[in-house]
Amino acid sequence: MKAIILSAGKGERLGSITNYTPKTMIQIDGKPILQHNIELCKKFGIIDIYINLHHLPHAIMKYFGDGKKFGVNIKYSYEEELLGTSGAVKKIAKNDSYFRKNSFYVLYGDNYSNYDLNLLKTEELATIAFHYRDDVTNSGVAEFNNDGKILSFIEKPKENESSSHWVNAGIYHLNSKILKYIPTGYSDFAKDIFPKLIKDNLSLYGICENTIVKAFDTPEMLKNNINLD
Repeated sequence: MKAIILSAGKGERLGSITNYTPKTMIQIDGKPILQHNIELCKKFGIIDIYINLHHLPHAIMKYFGDGKKFGVNIKYSYEEELLGTSGAVKKIAKNDSYFRKNSFYVLYGDNYSNYDLNLLKTEELATIAFHYRDDVTNSGVAEFNNDGKILSFIEKPKENESSSHWVNAGIYHLNSKILKYIPTGYSDFAKDIFPKLIKDNLSLYGICENTIVKAFDTPEMLKNNINLD
């Protein structure tokens, strides 16, 4: 099994913090957020990892190298122009036949999580990890049927618009067949690909776990989530 960890974003909402440091290289609990994601993959036996790059790529490549000192094998995919979360996956799959023939994981490298990746192993087109959040006014939530099939995504739900508190954790297990639904160029899983698959009644399923998932999108979120305990 291989994984793609997304690490190309500029992290513009963090302001000057990411002027000289890639967002995924911000230190949390003594190590870069990206390292936490690599270690999560390794914990579940995933040692072949692609990392996409754009903003300050050399800082990431210098720190992680080929991954050997972290017990994994790392390859990089540089994007001259940002391709979005799904566009990045499409580019990597074009250059590595493994992804065109086998299922794989995608992790957002700027989130911290201790999610059990084995829970996501299904034969579905896409299986998405969700975590519970009390306050979802600034988040996107999903609604499901009794079998866990995703019926809809609701971005920043208004009061009484949805009873769901399940938020996308930024971890996916994807069947290689999903690639045919991803166009070449820029596209985003949450905004472009998943809504279209739901509209076409294709098999997107969610795994809901009340587990730790922390995001660091703004200086306030970084300050509030600096302690992982």
